[in-house]
Amino acid sequence: MTGASSGIGQATATQLAQVGYKVYGTSRRGAQPGQHAFEMLALDVTRDASVEAAVQQLMQREGRLDLLVNNAGFGVAPAGAEESSIEQAQAIFDTNFFGLVRMTRAVLPHMRRQGGGRIVNIGSVLGFLPMPYMALYSATKHAVAGYSEALDHELRTQGIRVSVVEPAYINTPFDANLMQPDAVLDVYGTVRAGVEKRVKEVLVGADGPEVVAEVVLRAATAEHPKLHYTPGLASRMRMLRRFAPASVLDAGVRKDLRLEA
Repeated sequence: MTGASSGIGQATATQLAQVGYKVYGTSRRGAQPGQHAFEMLALDVTRDASVEAAVQQLMQREGRLDLLVNNAGFGVAPAGAEESSIEQAQAIFDTNFFGLVRMTRAVLPHMRRQGGGRIVNIGSVLGFLPMPYMALYSATKHAVAGYSEALDHELRTQGIRVSVVEPAYINTPFDANLMQPDAVLDVYGTVRAGVEKRVKEVLVGADGPEVVAEVVLRAATAEHPKLHYTPGLASRMRMLRRFAPASVLDAGVRKDLRLEA
């Protein structure tokens, strides 16, 4: 379980441990013994050597790996897309998408050798809905969704299934570690502040991470897992995306964020 030190990752790892999984959570700093109901390993998903070392350590201890939950990631504070440099764009993709790819590539040989396994990727409703002023984060989650769909087709005949869990707003400390734009432009000042205020308002009443943890457990244990899982509010948003006319969806997005029509 990557990104298990807090929020969705911690809630999911805890719930998996409670139902009998031997859980290894990861974070860049690891953790002191006794801090969690599961063991923590130090792992930086942006470094190939760190990923390989953590997976090898786990295999030496357990001899098999049945479930990978890719959760590590971070967001960007609301801002115009052009307010973040190419370096920032590369940084968020390196964690949110390429980190997931690194982990997947590291575990697949072991799952294939043992004849099966599950991979659950934590995506977002922003992987199928537009979010103005969150373009880079949205792009990483679109990439996660596309990668997950293709990967499941490739692996299902080898006994390995892939699912993507796509929550909407979740009330976690995630928003406390947002990357601030490094190329701020005055033209976006007012709308940037307005969107940030609106997001904070919604987060106050949002579901807690346990809602996502329950769905991850369902995806991990289902006899016939679905490709997409949308917890709570996200299920209604997926229905809107699927059935609402484009003009209605467009207007709804702008109205929700209190943007000019």
